[in-house]
Amino acid sequence: MSETERYRVNEIFASVQGEGYWTGTAAVFVRFAMCNLRCPFCDTDFDAYTEMTVDEILAEVNRYAPHTIILTGGEPALQVDERLIDALHAAGKRIHIETNGTRPLPSGIDWVTLSPKAAPTVLERIDELKVVYEGQDLTQYDCYICPNRFLQPCSNQNIQETFEAVLTNPQWRLSLQTHKLIGVR
Repeated sequence: MSETERYRVNEIFASVQGEGYWTGTAAVFVRFAMCNLRCPFCDTDFDAYTEMTVDEILAEVNRYAPHTIILTGGEPALQVDERLIDALHAAGKRIHIETNGTRPLPSGIDWVTLSPKAAPTVLERIDELKVVYEGQDLTQYDCYICPNRFLQPCSNQNIQETFEAVLTNPQWRLSLQTHKLIGVR
């Protein structure tokens, strides 16, 4: 993107990471509005966005205290580029991304969470594998080399079923959407 090009940003807000490895950690979420998949359980409004420059994103992110920035969506890999990553790093931020793995990522991202919806992934590095569990065969994820594996109930609706799947597949850990359970964003 050039300096005049804009990113479609759904929202930017501070909260705690409610899922996976970093649960409970303060972070600023930059939710991007586009996606190449349309998962029925997705909580992003793809039609609501503000077009923002890198400088505008930085100004908004810097309003909040946390240094961890979580790039999410939709699918952030459709828009995130090295220019944005470099600007966030220059501002002293640690960058996490939550991706479906269908698009390559720019270099410099500090933590990659893969939530695969279609296989195979194009990612070279995965720090955390987070799967929305709907009763599927978990052996399909054996191809991903990642020590941090999380099963997450679909919209916190099938917690007992997911709990039982973790009991019978101990390489996985249970990840509840704690932000939804405690009523925060």
